[in-house]
Amino acid sequence: MNRRSILWSAVSALGAALGGSSAKAATEVGAGNKLKVVYHLSDAEKVNFVLGNIQNHVDGVGGPQHVTIALVIHGPALKAFHRAQANPDVGKRVGDFSKDGVELAACANTMKAQNVTLTGLLPGFVSGEKGGVVRLAELQSQGYLYLRP
Repeated sequence: MNRRSILWSAVSALGAALGGSSAKAATEVGAGNKLKVVYHLSDAEKVNFVLGNIQNHVDGVGGPQHVTIALVIHGPALKAFHRAQANPDVGKRVGDFSKDGVELAACANTMKAQNVTLTGLLPGFVSGEKGGVVRLAELQSQGYLYLRP
């Protein structure tokens, strides 16, 4: 019984060590390759939360030079980015993200439904011409990790 416990402990320790190295390897990006992440935002009540997540992500990896981030917005959340209605804090964050190279994609279908053009949105936005969900799928097919906080 004692041998069995010792053997089980050794196997468990080895499994934990190997599992730890796999997890570490999965989160490390090879030299010269930046992690690519796309954030999906459609809920109006989550705008500040998602913007905070993106900032925490950039800070957590040591700056924008260490990660490629895209934010795809559609549905009710897009209204928070209308130039005429935008909260000053949202405007500042969007401006900072744009300077840091974050792709800010607005769903063309939502823009049409909300009767807004790119010039009516905060500066830095591009149009997801085929739609927000299509842009999300395109980015995922390019190796972006999908996050929907």
